[in-house]
Amino acid sequence: MRLSAVPALLVTCLALSGCASASGPDELVAGVATQEKTGSVDLPAAPVPSVGVGKTSRIGAPQAPQQQEIAWNGAMPAPQAFVRETTVGMPLPAERPVAMLVPDQPALETVPRRGRLQIYSRQFRDAKPINFGRVSPRSYPVHGVDVSRWQGDIDWAKLRTQGANFAYIKATDGGDHLDPMFRTNWRRAKEAGIRRGAYHFFYWCRTAGEQADWFIRNVPRDPDALPPVIDVEWNGESSCKAKLSRTRVLEKMQVFMDKLERHYGQRPIIYTAPDFYEDNLSGELLNYPFWLRAVAQHPSKVYPGRRWLFWQYSGSGLSHGVDGKIDLNVFHGSEEQWHNWASPRTTIAQN
Repeated sequence: MRLSAVPALLVTCLALSGCASASGPDELVAGVATQEKTGSVDLPAAPVPSVGVGKTSRIGAPQAPQQQEIAWNGAMPAPQAFVRETTVGMPLPAERPVAMLVPDQPALETVPRRGRLQIYSRQFRDAKPINFGRVSPRSYPVHGVDVSRWQGDIDWAKLRTQGANFAYIKATDGGDHLDPMFRTNWRRAKEAGIRRGAYHFFYWCRTAGEQADWFIRNVPRDPDALPPVIDVEWNGESSCKAKLSRTRVLEKMQVFMDKLERHYGQRPIIYTAPDFYEDNLSGELLNYPFWLRAVAQHPSKVYPGRRWLFWQYSGSGLSHGVDGKIDLNVFHGSEEQWHNWASPRTTIAQN
């Protein structure tokens, strides 16, 4: 190459560089706005976001950051809206299993009960007296009776002075039978100043729900009443001779008792006899009060380990005020304990 050509090339390069932008190559690649001015209009430091037609935007309001798009190299997943979920559940039984012990809580209203009633000492006799040994029924100060139509027309005032400080009165059987003397006995016992409660004889051939409904239909809610009783025995003397499994027995009892507790606001008492207890109730329902039949021995020998509230010690009692025989019972406690148990402020469930 000749030396005379060098100045010409140098002049040409200087002329071309004067037409180039002052922006550096990094700025062009990065797409960052420069500080250059075109005419008299200032260019903003960042692009102005566009506002779609029909949309409103406040001036100066912060703009949400734009989300980056994420590439998906695999197959498109199925939309979640079309995914069918399968729920596996247990069919609801017609009656609650015994494991579901906790009943629904009813709305409750507190109602004061009357003051203490006089305790009358036991004057009953027994057509078939039994020697119970050291701990006999006479060891307990509070005695009472249970009655049904078979006791006929009772003189309740006279029966009270004989030692009937409480009475359980038969109300219903199964799902359609009402003791014909229930309403009369219920009213007259209260008039005589006797603490009274109602009991239901349970039939194993009827559903527990309809039996509970039948009892509730016929036994009024009364703040002075003792807790309701479910009488559970084998129905050998009735047309229903079915003997269910222990599990099924407990299920039906639980349904019945839950309904009564919700309605009356008091936990039901369980009355039973030795054979039925051994088949179905030993070791069960420990949070329920029991009323035990034991006419030959003390309950501690017939029902070992079972705590009890009432003891039916005779089915052959005799008393002024009643024609024929009558069932005799004692409360498991002192007079003070009886007053505390029978005369608290009680709660009546509201429908």
